[in-house]
Amino acid sequence: MTRSWEEVFKGIEPGGEAAATREAAPAEKKGWFKRLKDGLAKSRKNMQQHLSTVMFDRLDAELWEQLEETLIFADCGVESTVAVVDRLEAAAAKGTVSNREQFYAELEAALVDLLTVGDDRIDVSRQPSVLMVVGVNGTGKTTTIGKIAWYLQQQGKSVMLAAADTFRAAAIEQLAEWGERVGCPVIRQERGSDPGAVVFDALAAARSRGTDVVIIDTAGRLHTQVPLMEELKKIRRVAAKQVEDAPHETLLVIDATTGQNGLSQARLFGEAVGVTGVVLTKLDGTAKGGIAVAIAHELELPIKLVGVGEKIEDLRPFDAADFARALFED
Repeated sequence: MTRSWEEVFKGIEPGGEAAATREAAPAEKKGWFKRLKDGLAKSRKNMQQHLSTVMFDRLDAELWEQLEETLIFADCGVESTVAVVDRLEAAAAKGTVSNREQFYAELEAALVDLLTVGDDRIDVSRQPSVLMVVGVNGTGKTTTIGKIAWYLQQQGKSVMLAAADTFRAAAIEQLAEWGERVGCPVIRQERGSDPGAVVFDALAAARSRGTDVVIIDTAGRLHTQVPLMEELKKIRRVAAKQVEDAPHETLLVIDATTGQNGLSQARLFGEAVGVTGVVLTKLDGTAKGGIAVAIAHELELPIKLVGVGEKIEDLRPFDAADFARALFED
């Protein structure tokens, strides 16, 4: 069942605006699933086309080969594909999968299991809670930060943004625009400033003002660049000195249209800065939504949020069951 924002945030107190969110949940969840289905239309069409020629009167090597090709082409990754095919072959051997309906039900269940890893909540239980957001340029990182800030404030949390991407003036300006749009302060310095100094100032300000959540925007140069990774490590050290155990979440934003390159990004960022979860954006622009499966299963990284468009309501908490169902349901 589709999760609400209140359910995804660890540390949101019930009542107030959060209670209003719960009351509106059924209609909201129904509307979101339709947007998710629409967003995954290219991926769904791609998978259906690959499997449309399969005859389910006999479950043989040809079927398993076709399924393997389908999953690989959808960017589910080799490890994940092998796991799914092995599971369905075993089910067929036991007699629990013997027709089209059972095949798709087992396939959907297999994907849900692979997508369900780790803690898929976002921890905002401290004061201040520090969320560090990383990712390469063009993934929608700053926009994602603005949307998360907006949703947190809808749940009654006070939010501050830290413009630690000082490499590009445009990044500072974009974050400032989001801060103005959603109504939260932005701590920033001039282009070329020390990102660590920005984080230091932001956390000092948050502590003095009693701010609930600080979201740190970081530079998005290529993940293969060693200086960027060292910069991110420094930001983590600065944050930890200001606030115990900070950052409490390190969210990696990945553009789903990059396919297997997104998997490489997740692996490298994870090794460098200890990613706690993934935000997968632009699912509506790709026919290879299976990258979500590869990231979750192969790297054991929970996908916490997904985006299927530019509007604020197009970013939502990830739900493995909904995602799998949207890939196959007409």
